[in-house]
Amino acid sequence: MSLKTLDLLNLTYKSLTGNLVRSTLTSLGVFMGVAAVNATLQVGSISERVIAEQLSKREAPQINAYIWLRDGRSLRLEDMEFLKQRLIGLKAISTSAGFAYDYVVYQDRSEEMFVEAVSEDYLLTSGRQVLQGRFFNNEDFSSFRPVVAIDDFLRGQFFEHENPIGKRLYIGGKPYIIIGVVETKLRYQDDEPKGEIFVPLSLRTALTGRRNIGGIQIRPSHLEDMESIEEQTEKLLLQRFPGGEFYAWNNAEDILEQKKTLEMTSRALLAVGGIALLVGGVGIANITIASTIERTPEIGLRRALGATQRDIMLQFILEAALLSLLGGTLAIASVHSLTVVVAKTFDLPYNFEEKTAAIALGSAVLVGVGAGFLPALKASQLDPVKALRLG
Repeated sequence: MSLKTLDLLNLTYKSLTGNLVRSTLTSLGVFMGVAAVNATLQVGSISERVIAEQLSKREAPQINAYIWLRDGRSLRLEDMEFLKQRLIGLKAISTSAGFAYDYVVYQDRSEEMFVEAVSEDYLLTSGRQVLQGRFFNNEDFSSFRPVVAIDDFLRGQFFEHENPIGKRLYIGGKPYIIIGVVETKLRYQDDEPKGEIFVPLSLRTALTGRRNIGGIQIRPSHLEDMESIEEQTEKLLLQRFPGGEFYAWNNAEDILEQKKTLEMTSRALLAVGGIALLVGGVGIANITIASTIERTPEIGLRRALGATQRDIMLQFILEAALLSLLGGTLAIASVHSLTVVVAKTFDLPYNFEEKTAAIALGSAVLVGVGAGFLPALKASQLDPVKALRLG
């Protein structure tokens, strides 16, 4: 007749508390393994958040492509369209060019600034959002309207307590109407906000007669396509301009290098954590085997009194599971507490993740039950008569 669940739990509890040193050492082995695994997962999680924060402060990951030609020619809008029709894995493409470096005046404020002329898909390529008003539309480009968009940093400098939309700025003595405010984004490593003003690229062409563009910004559909897009761009531009010298850089290269380094480190740490957890499992297996030998007479007596093989096996597996659960829970709580302190000290983004804790705890219980299964099976198969004789 099988034992009731409560009786089985009671026997398991008494067995574990009857030898506290053995139980403590077993849980300690699991604790070390789970702590290593959980700490590794936390490092990976925090690293991802740090990288995400860094990327969010910059323009969207993009490639800036240039080509230098010995005959003095420069890239034009038609060259950007040529790439747009042929690049695979492209999310957005745009271009920009210098419009003016002149005094920008609003009422009694005046500041010398760089004004940039941009093409239609600039927002999509840069990943900036419109915070107020709107950005340039087709009518602005086709009608050469004297309109500008400013970034949020410049709004704070010039329009701290008033709505900038519809206000008139003077650039080089000529009036321009503000139609929108966009996010302030850094463009590269060590860049700092300094206030930005944008005008439609068509307006630059109409006022200056210049049709050249400074370069082409290309945003891939996926971050991992960055290298492929750059290779495609180089091949296409050199086909279009034989003998030209191609130059390219991406604005997230330093962050991508950090990401690769952190991923390699996380894998190494996870391997160490896995080994530590397996060592804890070996400890559970050894202690379960020793416990089986030590308790052979008890097993024989219980079998003689009616305990089934299933009862014996479940008790040993339950002991391993409880020890793993205890060690794993303490490890997760300890790592969480330590991570909170470290995150506050170094101002790192950290939130407790139930998924990460579940993975670490689940792996501990899985290893514990797996390690204790064969010894438990062997214990359940002991012949009761031989077991009593050995007692």
